[in-house]
Amino acid sequence: MPSTALTQHDPRPVSPLHTLLRPLGLSEVQLRPTGFWGQRARVNAENTLPHCLGWLERAGWLPNFDRAVAGTLPQERTGREFADSEIYKLIEAYCWESETNLSQHLEQVITSVTERLVAAQDDDGYLNTNFGRPEQQPRYSDLEWGHELYNYGHLLQAAVARLRTHGEDEFVAMARRVADHVCETFGPNGIQSVCGHPEIELGLMEFSRATGVTKYRNQASLFIERRGRGTLKDIEWGRSYYQDDIPVRDATVFRGHAVRALYLAAAVVDLAVDTEDRHLLGIIETQWENTVAKRTYITGGMGSHHQDEAFGDDYVLPNDRAYCESCAGVASVMLSWRLLLATGKARYADLIERTLFNIVATSTSDDGQSFFYSNTLHRKTPGVATGPLEQSKRADSSQRAAWFDVACCPNNIARTFASLATYLATAHDDGIQIHQFANTDINADLRGDERVRLTVNTRYPHDGNIAIVITESGTEPWSLSVRIPDWAEGATVGVNSEQEEVQAGYFTITRAFTAGDVIHIRLPLIPRLIRGHDRVDAIRGALAVEYGPRVYCIESAALPPEHHVDDFILNPRTQLDVEGDRIIVKGWLEENLAPSWPYKAAATELSRPRRPITAALTPYHHWGNQGPVTMRIWLRTINNP
Repeated sequence: MPSTALTQHDPRPVSPLHTLLRPLGLSEVQLRPTGFWGQRARVNAENTLPHCLGWLERAGWLPNFDRAVAGTLPQERTGREFADSEIYKLIEAYCWESETNLSQHLEQVITSVTERLVAAQDDDGYLNTNFGRPEQQPRYSDLEWGHELYNYGHLLQAAVARLRTHGEDEFVAMARRVADHVCETFGPNGIQSVCGHPEIELGLMEFSRATGVTKYRNQASLFIERRGRGTLKDIEWGRSYYQDDIPVRDATVFRGHAVRALYLAAAVVDLAVDTEDRHLLGIIETQWENTVAKRTYITGGMGSHHQDEAFGDDYVLPNDRAYCESCAGVASVMLSWRLLLATGKARYADLIERTLFNIVATSTSDDGQSFFYSNTLHRKTPGVATGPLEQSKRADSSQRAAWFDVACCPNNIARTFASLATYLATAHDDGIQIHQFANTDINADLRGDERVRLTVNTRYPHDGNIAIVITESGTEPWSLSVRIPDWAEGATVGVNSEQEEVQAGYFTITRAFTAGDVIHIRLPLIPRLIRGHDRVDAIRGALAVEYGPRVYCIESAALPPEHHVDDFILNPRTQLDVEGDRIIVKGWLEENLAPSWPYKAAATELSRPRRPITAALTPYHHWGNQGPVTMRIWLRTINNP
């Protein structure tokens, strides 16, 4: 794999030392504020960032650092043991946003928060508001649940964003002290253990890349190799909960707490590519393949257990108890992106697209100020909407909430949308690769000094037409590769007036492009009925509807009053008619009868009286925006309509 040179101004979250594809940073890909993703990035900047900052102040999690300085901890501390990390995630988001939309206000937020954090840091680099002071537990006395190293991981990722967008400053210096402290405390001669929640490994790996300090990578490697050897205490869910049951190199599938598993796997990919360990990379590819084939929902969501926010066994994918944490969606994108950079395989970009449209986009309300923590596929009760100033105590709240007692997801979503442009395109010496479709302006250097500029214009996913306009190119041939999604049967690609049908995967055009050339991509957007694997008990005999990259659902608002989505039966022979953003289907509505014993002899007909009905399905990412409703993705059907 070619090596990418270390540069100070390198505004991208992931910058591997050795990689097949070079990720393009925020200075190379500008996401215009139009279209599906551009609008969400704009809402994130205008609404979500200040919303999260306000809540960090209101909930008292940021003031915890002021209390540390004032000496009023632990009596006045608020928030969970991992609350510190939320400040770091949000600062990372502010740093990426400052690269896209530089403003005095953004810079003022970053510097003012930095001052409060630096003031609370101990002389040896330790920084935490929940441990280490009089009347608090000693440092690193609860590695299973304390999250001290987890918090540091997010701090280091924020420092990477600051260093690559701004350069050295007090925040970066603070992070260096933290990283040095971790290496000193947990190095070869230090504490021989790991954190219960993987994340420090990701932070150390990227901070090593950004600073050029190899000891940080070496420490990440130590943590990775230590995990899986029973270092942490056993718990009711087993050591698999924090991936301490099997060494990384021996595992064949992701297991345990979904976010933990995915963060760890992403860090392992970072280590594998930077050390050019192809065998280790192949191990994570195998784990990804098995997990996607047997433990992933149609939405791209991961995690089917509520009690431990964890992966279930193979094909254990219940709908109404689907957890699919929003943070797991973010972590899945992070992992698949790293695998895509390392291998160039389209299947990783396919899963990124599915997860972005159906988990990441779903998690946030249209106004960017309320959030799903978990993303069920079947809401059986409408629930109760929470107020804009109400902090929800339930991660599985039935509606989006403005904030949570455990508010990891809002800030994770915020940093993802702030850096979203970096997940859309890549380059190598011979060309540019388009992985996701959004209205963007792209500029990249090929073969050192040959500058290429192009513009992507599309209404995707509302239609399947994408136009890529070359605005600057040298005289030498180069390659433009475009991902054709795996569902896009009959897609065509052509330059100017030429068109040819292409297959799923990457279609590459190599030629001497000139300014004004237009590459037309046409992806047939045809609604399609989907059935699941027979071994997924929860969906056997049910059907779902997809349209382009989006999964659709039915909400009770689309049915007559007093009817539940479970009363609707889809006609398996229905036409799928598109009306704007909705898909119109035909089926039946079962009438409500008095309750009776639900089990009968096998030869007895169990159906209730029903009448024909036409209903509208909506994109899953939009569900719940109109208030409390019931909802389901997998629709009941019958064999012989």
